[in-house]
Amino acid sequence: MAANAIPAQTHSGERSTSVYSVVNRRILPFLATCYLFAYLDRINIGFAKLQMQNDLALSDAAYGLGAGIFFFGYMLFEVPSNLLLVKIGARRTLSRILILWGIVSASMLFVTDVWTFYALRFLLGVFEAGFAPGMIYYLTQWYPGERMARAMAIVLGAAPLGGVIGGPASTWIMGHFAGAGGLAGWQWMFLAEGIPAILLGIAAYGYLVDKPADARWLTDAQKAVIAGDIARAAPAQASSFGKALTEPKLYVLAAAYFCLISGLYAVSFWLPSMLKAAGLTDLFKIGLYSAVPNLAAIAAMYALSRSSDRRGERRWHSAITAILGAGLLAAAAYSTSFTVSLLTITLATAAIFASYTVFWAIPQASLKGTAAAGGIAFINSIGLFGGFFSPTLIGWTKEATGSLQAGLLVIAALLVLGAILLATQRAQQPPAR
Repeated sequence: MAANAIPAQTHSGERSTSVYSVVNRRILPFLATCYLFAYLDRINIGFAKLQMQNDLALSDAAYGLGAGIFFFGYMLFEVPSNLLLVKIGARRTLSRILILWGIVSASMLFVTDVWTFYALRFLLGVFEAGFAPGMIYYLTQWYPGERMARAMAIVLGAAPLGGVIGGPASTWIMGHFAGAGGLAGWQWMFLAEGIPAILLGIAAYGYLVDKPADARWLTDAQKAVIAGDIARAAPAQASSFGKALTEPKLYVLAAAYFCLISGLYAVSFWLPSMLKAAGLTDLFKIGLYSAVPNLAAIAAMYALSRSSDRRGERRWHSAITAILGAGLLAAAAYSTSFTVSLLTITLATAAIFASYTVFWAIPQASLKGTAAAGGIAFINSIGLFGGFFSPTLIGWTKEATGSLQAGLLVIAALLVLGAILLATQRAQQPPAR
C-alpha cells in the first residue's frame, strides 16, 4: 500500500509546541500512572510465584496457564469495551475499568487453589479489558500522528517503570509482611498493589475530560490548534469499524502484534524465574535485579520513539528492534553465566519494549473515528493472544524439559516473524519533525 504524505502543520512550530506542552502536563502523567499500575497488576504474579507456587502446589504449567488466562478474558471483552467507549466517553470508561480491575487484583489474596487462581486471573482480564487500547484511542483525540510516538512512549514507558518500582516493592512486601495478620507475603502484595487502581479510578472520573473541546483548562485558541492539527493529519481511510474489518492491513498488524506481545510477556511473566535460574536465590535481590532490564527498556522506548518521530518512520524502527530482541533472547536462552544472562535479558527487554512502543503509532496513521477505536481494540485483542500463548508455552516446555531454553527459542522465532510482517507494511507515515 503506497504511503500518502500528510500535509505539514500550518500552525507555527512554536505555537503548537506551547499548546501540546499544556496537554502533556495535564494528561500524560496521570495516564502513565494508571498504566504503571495496570502493568504491575498484570505481571506481579511473576513475583508472587516465588512464594505462592509452593503454598498452592502450583506446577510450572499451571502457573503459565494462570498467568496467560488473564489475556483470554481480556480478548473476549476488549472490542465491546472500546466500542462502548466511543458512545459513553473515555472518562467514564477508564474510571470503570480502573475501579473494577483494582477490586479483582486485590482479591487475588483469596486464591486458595489452582481453580480460584485461574478464575481470578480470568476476571482480572475481563475487567481490565479495553484499558490499553482505550487509552491509545484517547490519545488520538489529543495528538496528531506526528506527535503520537513520543506521547505513547511516555505513557507506555510506565510499563517498564512499573517493573523498576514493582520488582523491589513486590519482593519487599512479600518478605517483610509474610505471616502478618495470618496472611502470606504474596497475599499482602496483591492487596497493596490493587488498592491504588481503585483510587485512580475514582480520581479519573473527576480529572479526565473526553476531548479537547471539553477541556476548561484549554483556551479556545488552543482547542482550535489541536482540532486543526488532528483534522489535517486524519487518514482518508476507513472511518467505520465494519469497513476497517475489510482491510487486510488490520489482520497483518494484529498478527505482528501477536508476535511482539509474545516476546514482551514472555519476559514480563518469567523474568523473576529467569533470574532465579541464572543463580539468584535471595527474594529481594531478584526484585532489585529485575529493575535493571526495565530501566534499560525505559531509555530504549524514549530514544526509539524520538528517532521515529523525527524521521517520520515507524515500521523499520519497530521491525529492526524486534529482530534485535529475538537475537538477544536466543542468546539469553543459551547463557550459563549470570553476568551474560543479565546483560542479554536486559538488552532483549529494552529492544522488545521499544519495538512495541513504536508499533502503536502505525495503526493510528491508518484509522479514524469508530474504526480507530474498534480497529485498535481488534489489533490488541488478537495480538494479546500472544500474552496467553507465551507464558503458557514457556510453562509447559519448562515442565517438560526442566529448562526455559526451548520456550525462549520459540518466542525468539516469533519476534523474527513479527518483524517480517511489519516490513511488508507500508503504512501512512507522519512527516519528519
